[in-house]
Amino acid sequence: MTRIQRRPRRTRPGRIFGLTVTAVTALVVSLLSTASSAVAAAPGFGTTADTDVYIRDYVGDAGAEPHSNAVWTSPDIKVCPTTVECSESQNPEVGSINYIFVKLHNPGPYGSGADIGNLDIYRSSPGGGTGWSADWTSIGGILGLSVAASGVTTAMIPWPDVPGPGHFCLLARWESADDPMSYAEGPNTVLNTQQNNNIAWRNVDSVDLFAGRAAERPYALGNPGRTQIATDLAFTDVRNGFLAAGGRLSVDLGPDLYNRWREGGGRATGVKQIGTYRFEISDFRQARFYGILLSPRTRPELKLQFSLGAEGRKGTHVVRVNQFAPLDDGQSGKALTDVGGVEYKITIH
Repeated sequence: MTRIQRRPRRTRPGRIFGLTVTAVTALVVSLLSTASSAVAAAPGFGTTADTDVYIRDYVGDAGAEPHSNAVWTSPDIKVCPTTVECSESQNPEVGSINYIFVKLHNPGPYGSGADIGNLDIYRSSPGGGTGWSADWTSIGGILGLSVAASGVTTAMIPWPDVPGPGHFCLLARWESADDPMSYAEGPNTVLNTQQNNNIAWRNVDSVDLFAGRAAERPYALGNPGRTQIATDLAFTDVRNGFLAAGGRLSVDLGPDLYNRWREGGGRATGVKQIGTYRFEISDFRQARFYGILLSPRTRPELKLQFSLGAEGRKGTHVVRVNQFAPLDDGQSGKALTDVGGVEYKITIH
């Protein structure tokens, strides 16, 4: 067999280093994983892999590692109410069995050939700054999943007993003996996803607005690092028509985040205060809270409320809420990067 050469990979515990292992059944994958867990990683000793299965982080993603694009709106992760794949991802129904569809592309830029591996799905509260793996809860997965040598393989994973309130971030991870992670995973989900085409992240929420009824959503600001950070919270109306159509968005920081924002300078633009801890977005072109102080390894939540004015006009809108923070410990407070957010797809009825 002619070996496909690919970029060096950092060593990780749980791998057989210096060997190419082709898994042929789910049982072989399981046995290899168990046996190799006792092998200690040798510093500076790398591996190569034959295959390269990838999950897209964004439309147009071809599997390049690493990249610097946004990573939290993967088009390859979809939630549907039945075993038939839906045309667009939907919010999961609380208390029911939902189904997560994941599309795996093969080959990527660093290898070729059919593969067998494991696909795992995790959930977290919606927002930014998630820490791996502390902020993620396993939903389930597929062991010994076969991926065709060419094209797109679609996997379906049941999601039973979805907990309330039914709004989540989802993370998909693919790993096989021939296609391990390219870079060692750390506590920062954004970096892990940008550096490894085996990982994809989806934070998309649907919001149906009716006259006289508000829709509330939780949003978490996170700091997975070891030092205190100052983080920003930004709001963008992608199509620039939500307010003109009668839509309203208010932000309830609550006492904890409000005090952290005040300690960080209490600066904001494009918002007006309408309560002790509550603000309304008045100008999406500059809507942003600056310098919210977050202690290490914390992820406090705020509340977003979408509503309609008296003259709401039917239509669809996209509002994005992003957290901006340092990617790594020790970075300057001015070096802020998109560390995750949520895209809200709003339908005014």
